[in-house]
Amino acid sequence: MTQKLYYEDSHLKEFTAQVMDCRWDEKKGCYGIVLDRTVFFPEGGGQYADSGTIQGIFVEDVQEKANEVIHYMKKKLDVGQRIQGSIDFAERFSNMQQHTGEHIVSGLVHRHFGYDNVGFHLGKELVTMDFNGAFTKEQLIGIEHEANEAVTANLAIRVDYPEKEELESLDYRSKKELTGQVRIVTVPGYDVCACCAPHVKYTGEIGMIRLVDAVKYKGGTRVTMACGFRALADYRRKEDNVLEISRLLSAKPYETAEAVKRLQKENQQGKEKLFRIQSRYLEMRLKELTGSGGLAGKHILLFEDELDKNAARHFADTGMYRCEGICGIFLGNDQKGYQYILGSQSLDLREFLKAFHEEFPGRGGGKPQMVQGTAVGTREMLERYFV
Repeated sequence: MTQKLYYEDSHLKEFTAQVMDCRWDEKKGCYGIVLDRTVFFPEGGGQYADSGTIQGIFVEDVQEKANEVIHYMKKKLDVGQRIQGSIDFAERFSNMQQHTGEHIVSGLVHRHFGYDNVGFHLGKELVTMDFNGAFTKEQLIGIEHEANEAVTANLAIRVDYPEKEELESLDYRSKKELTGQVRIVTVPGYDVCACCAPHVKYTGEIGMIRLVDAVKYKGGTRVTMACGFRALADYRRKEDNVLEISRLLSAKPYETAEAVKRLQKENQQGKEKLFRIQSRYLEMRLKELTGSGGLAGKHILLFEDELDKNAARHFADTGMYRCEGICGIFLGNDQKGYQYILGSQSLDLREFLKAFHEEFPGRGGGKPQMVQGTAVGTREMLERYFV
């Protein structure tokens, strides 16, 4: 059994230990090294393993199996050898900020709404928590505010290993049925939860708790969170973006959303105007191609560099009733290839595409009367194919 120093002092950065076992792991492509004691927290409980070095060698991964903490490394160590190791404490501390923050948020959600945390993932940048219930925006703002009140209270985090009888009478959160010795992490007044991970010693160490997003997920809600230095980094990135948008739009930082809405409205108006202009242009081209009688021969083909897709589709939809065969519009050029829209009232175009794409590499699909896709070939080859 490995002595788990990360439970004795979550702020411990360095340690010495003795190598108890070293064996090659074919699947990992590494040596699996077991020490008599370690500060490396193994992957578990939705949290990835600590990173760091042993004897100056990078530790690729850390896993726990049958109470042994296995350190996976590219180089071999000798059994009985005394080693020195150290973890990336900045990463550890960040993980502890996130994980303890998650306990506070999940405890508050459970208290106020009765929802359970049914999924937790501590990523490299953000944390996700899956709850089996829905929230309003105002409710999440309230949870966030209370969570930060817990931070400012600077409460001492308590870790206990209750006996079976005490555990049976204890009201605590857990995502799964537990066997053996259970480790209980308590944030006084906010949460009591079974947990295997290291935590900060005081809630003040968490820093700011920010609930940055919430989306519907599997019948419940996935909440995304950042705490401490990660929350600060998230804020800085967003502030940089807001200030750049503010500069580009000549708007005050707090007015950027309204400025973007105005820009979107103007952009939509521009698209609609372009559609009308291009539609009139395509109507003129269709008249030229069909002649004074308003009908063409077997096929109508039009080649353009670039057009609004809706206007191009309208051209094919209108033109297919003015010819016996196919009305097609091809957007692009010989070098880059073409995007096509084909319409026909007399042919099954899905069947037509089978032979067409044997001659012109690409892909397409749609309904019997109208298809669209891409094709590689020259204008001359395409025109010759439709003769």
